[in-house]
Amino acid sequence: LIVMASCPALVVLLFFSAALSSTCQGGKVLVYPLDGSHWLNMKILVELLHSQGHEITVVRSSTSWYISEGSPDYTSITITQKHSQHIESQDFMTSFLKRSIDIRRREGSLRGFFEFYQNLFHMVRENQQDVAKMVTDIFENKTLIRNLKDKEYNFVLTDPAFPAGVLLAHYLQLPVVLNARWAYNGDGHFIIAPSPLSYVPQLFSYNSDQMDFHQRMKNVISHLMLVYMMHFVSDPPYQAVCDKYFGPEVNVMSLMQGADLWLMRSDFVFEFPRPTMPNVVYIGGFQGRPSKPLPADLEEFMQSSGEHGVVVMSLGTLLGDLGPELSEIVASAFASLPQKVVWRHIGERPTSLGNNTLLVKWLPQNDVLGHPKTKLFISHGGTNGIYEAIYHGVPVLGLPLIFDQMDNFVRMKARGAAEIVDVTTVDVESLTKTLRNILHPANSYGERMKKLSQLHHDKPMKPLDSALFWMEFVMRHKGAPHLRTESYKLPWYAYHCLDVMAAFAALGLVVMALAWLLCRRVFRALTGPKNSKS
Repeated sequence: LIVMASCPALVVLLFFSAALSSTCQGGKVLVYPLDGSHWLNMKILVELLHSQGHEITVVRSSTSWYISEGSPDYTSITITQKHSQHIESQDFMTSFLKRSIDIRRREGSLRGFFEFYQNLFHMVRENQQDVAKMVTDIFENKTLIRNLKDKEYNFVLTDPAFPAGVLLAHYLQLPVVLNARWAYNGDGHFIIAPSPLSYVPQLFSYNSDQMDFHQRMKNVISHLMLVYMMHFVSDPPYQAVCDKYFGPEVNVMSLMQGADLWLMRSDFVFEFPRPTMPNVVYIGGFQGRPSKPLPADLEEFMQSSGEHGVVVMSLGTLLGDLGPELSEIVASAFASLPQKVVWRHIGERPTSLGNNTLLVKWLPQNDVLGHPKTKLFISHGGTNGIYEAIYHGVPVLGLPLIFDQMDNFVRMKARGAAEIVDVTTVDVESLTKTLRNILHPANSYGERMKKLSQLHHDKPMKPLDSALFWMEFVMRHKGAPHLRTESYKLPWYAYHCLDVMAAFAALGLVVMALAWLLCRRVFRALTGPKNSKS
């Protein structure tokens, strides 16, 4: 220290050397993200890796909605596409939402059941075909492929909901890190971990982990429908790519099962307990962060709520417009509350809007949820918003619309921190009653959510720090195959030990046959002399 103090030039030299060393140690990561709300999650990891000195390259479509071509955190590779992917289209998603709500009005009927899955399969097929087309364009661009290979990336970070990034990683022979909750066949756990349907609820079953006979039957049916979707809806576009570039022995499912690391956007404060695997790292709630001060006008509105506090409503980016009929119901219910309301609303201003309600086009959601005046969060059920509510300890009222949103609220309701309103049957009276029920202090929704928040925060390592450690672990060791089960290389009959059971059954039949022959011979030996004597 004395030497350094007496020689400032030496201090500068040491810091410069440390900076050079850090730069040299930086890795190179190729990111193949999914657009929409999934990109909001991936962007956090991209910014994190960049902050640690790693070089990031993001593959994006020319029609991308969320993913910017220019960024201080990454270099982008833009793949020219003639038309946008369906999931990137506001019109497509609005139409899908409208059809979904119409179908839910027939929920419980056989017709409604098949219409639900028909609508889902149509949406999934359209999007998977778009994504498969884009990865084919990448493979056919030999200059791009050569540049990607010359870059010598450490690993590919991708989202398996649309598994084009998994195919690209296999083409480049790079380790794979999946930023996941959903895969192209539903919950990502069902790809890599044992998932007993007796207590692990499948997507669209709307079950908790405590199921009676009829719920288990529904769970099995939901699982079979998603198995059908995987084999006959999601998989064919990608299998065509595999057949052309890798050979028929390669398939997307086995490539995902062979991923080195799963960064699972789940926390068992929210998820139901279930079997897992060593290469699954749970980072649920990693987007949570302390709230920042609000803009002056919004802060003034929050403070004007007095002792009653504020209700916050936001239905995400894609689904901000409920339509005039539902919007009028919501506005009328809000007008009867003593609380102030901040509502992120897209569409026409409801005529029944009360003086206590502030409509905004954009909302700093995390900062508002972390405000001490916020008493309730009304959400469509996206996991980003739910985890922000858990982080800040704010109870939730669910207006689930599509995808996994109802299943997400089933989990929160089972924890006692949320209630659910059915958008197909809701009216002003029922919505008002539910709002007052959750806001009433005696019903303890807030206390139960605060307990979940305490559990969520009580960890030896923050989820984001855990994600960084394991991504750099893959860099240092060029993968993590020792954490990966080899079960995916087994044929299905060997995985379920059906060949062993068949061998035992055959052995049992042989033993029974031998015993029967022995008994028959003994019987003849005992009865034969008597018959001949007589």
